Amino acid sequence: MPLCGPKLSLCGVVLSIWGIIQLSIMGVFFYINSVALIEDINLEESYSSMDRLRTDMDKGYQQNALNCWIAALLYLVTLCFSAQQFWMNNKSTYSV
Repeated sequence: MPLCGPKLSLCGVVLSIWGIIQLSIMGVFFYINSVALIEDINLEESYSSMDRLRTDMDKGYQQNALNCWIAALLYLVTLCFSAQQFWMNNKSTYSV
């Protein structure tokens, strides 16, 4: 039984694919400690030692990479649901 219409389910498929691609790439860039993404890491205003700054930066990069990959997996769930709804809408169109 379709819960979404054909246009909404197709929109969900397209947005889910884009979200998976974007968040996967961002996760890779966070994982390799991309300097361009340093503003997205939670750091303190000042540090007394360089070792503590480096440790907090590494932890922040790893946490953000993990968050991106988890969000990409959630988009994968949305993609499966939207694709199933799109398939159900197409199946009901041809059987009538």
